[in-house]
Amino acid sequence: MTECDKVYFLSDLHLGAPYLAESKEAERRVVAFLEHIRQDAKEIWLLGDILDYWFEYRYVVPRGFVRFFGKLAELSDSGIKITWIIGNHDIWIFDYIPNELGVEVIDGTVSREILGKKFYMAHGDGLGKTSWNFRLIRSVFRNRLAQRLFSGIHPRWTVPFAYAWSGSSRKQGEARKPGLKTNPYDSASSPFVEHLADYSREVLKTQPDIDFFIYGHLHVAIREKLTDKAEMLILGEWIRTFSFAAFDGKEMKMCRWHDNQVINFA
Repeated sequence: MTECDKVYFLSDLHLGAPYLAESKEAERRVVAFLEHIRQDAKEIWLLGDILDYWFEYRYVVPRGFVRFFGKLAELSDSGIKITWIIGNHDIWIFDYIPNELGVEVIDGTVSREILGKKFYMAHGDGLGKTSWNFRLIRSVFRNRLAQRLFSGIHPRWTVPFAYAWSGSSRKQGEARKPGLKTNPYDSASSPFVEHLADYSREVLKTQPDIDFFIYGHLHVAIREKLTDKAEMLILGEWIRTFSFAAFDGKEMKMCRWHDNQVINFA
């Protein structure tokens, strides 16, 4: 085991979100965390909705996120592998982030062996059976022609529209979801959590060697046993709880970043 032997997983930072009271402070908090873990990080996995909105243009870069992007590039250049799984808010990552920051970008699910264990990871949206309207919106958002047409509209119109959509979507989501779970060892009786658990059990029928299923999206921090071997982790968010998971090859921990230090969940 080398000195840099941990793998970190976090999701749903929603950097740039208009409902964050102090947007730059939120960015600084993430950057401080990344600087803290660089001492022992072998890999960092970002499981979607890292940015509340992002649309890449061919020749220009949207404003903001300079500290965060700079830290990712610095860590990547130092040899830490960073993988970004696209969420439902940061869909439109094309070539800028992978080429400029040295980050691997994945759209969809991924199965990978990490430190001797088998992981199955996704942001968490669009898995299993979904409603027809969700599938329609998702297909439009990922349609190349629709993306080209959208890119032709001036950002002075598209950016405010996107943030307004995000704020509305979050309010609706908060109304549907259960109260925030700050203890990952508590199970939630939410149908959204159960949906991911049921989906994971279906995956296990064809991939029984998976040890950990890791998702974001639901903004709850949960750790749940699926079988004697397999566990499901939902990573929480960085709006209120600042939660993440860390794996060292032997033990998986769910933690919080609080007052510039790591705190293990009880």
